[in-house]
Amino acid sequence: MSEWQNSITDVQGLTIGQAEDHRLKSGVTALLCDAPCVAAVHVMGGAPGTRDTELLLPENTVERVDGLVLAGGSAFGLDAASGVQAALREMGRGFAVGPARVPIVPGAILFDLLNGGDKDWGRYPPYRELGYQAAQNAGRTVRTGSVGAGTGALTAGLKGGLGTASMKLDCGFTLGAIVAVNALGSATLADSRHFWAAPFEQGAEFGGLGWPAPLPERVSALRLKGRPLQPGTNTTIAILATDAALSKAEAKRLAVAAHDGFARALWPAHTPMDGDLIFSLATGAAGRGADLDAMMDLAAFAGTVMARAIARGVHDATPADGDVMPCWSSL
Repeated sequence: MSEWQNSITDVQGLTIGQAEDHRLKSGVTALLCDAPCVAAVHVMGGAPGTRDTELLLPENTVERVDGLVLAGGSAFGLDAASGVQAALREMGRGFAVGPARVPIVPGAILFDLLNGGDKDWGRYPPYRELGYQAAQNAGRTVRTGSVGAGTGALTAGLKGGLGTASMKLDCGFTLGAIVAVNALGSATLADSRHFWAAPFEQGAEFGGLGWPAPLPERVSALRLKGRPLQPGTNTTIAILATDAALSKAEAKRLAVAAHDGFARALWPAHTPMDGDLIFSLATGAAGRGADLDAMMDLAAFAGTVMARAIARGVHDATPADGDVMPCWSSL
């Protein structure tokens, strides 16, 4: 058995590739499926930016995807999926339509245009090329923090980042999550170093601090990235994966349940100004479906894995020239 990574790639059949431009303060994270995977999506934020998410609805024809993309760049970043699609086409991958093959690569973006990076890219944004590079870089090792789609991510008072986590359930299935955290709200309690996700932490994956006692003053006060609020300038985008063999409807249910992890790790979450979205994937590598008891476990722990991934993304962020917010490590 492969070494445990505490990442989404612990789910058999998946690799992750990342590419970033630190001058731009933005980047792309690409998930590639070894074989096409059943996928679904659930959006709970009020300002999403997506590509090809309609085909993931249970009533629509295409059952499986070849990859998924998380990218910075706001609407410009939707080009990243074209780069990943190009790389997959070169690999001979894609949905067969007669002699033609069309790689199916849905994607989602976050807003990182006002984070101190140089966005003077000329006529065309660089995201298609970053997407292609990310796909070429795909492997089992997953970098976290200020990388990929999390390179220029920001939260309320701290840099955001790219986080991942995984767990093996008693029912035998594996769950994994990867997330780019660019939330309007905060991942920490008040001005402290303590994460909202602390009750679910495994080991010291994001500092091992637990919750403070007593709780900080004004712990329930609303902390936001900035005012006046600007629509579309925030978003936490994520992928949840399992090795269970699921239908599109069952995968959709896991995407819905995984949003509990946003609410456990961020305050506030799912606001009208966030485009909060979760893709879910079922690789089927376990070779069996999930009965009712197993689906209960998958749904419950989808939220805890997601909460841990969010906290890791913020915890692992690193400083860079031109930053407009500090990192958690500087607190």
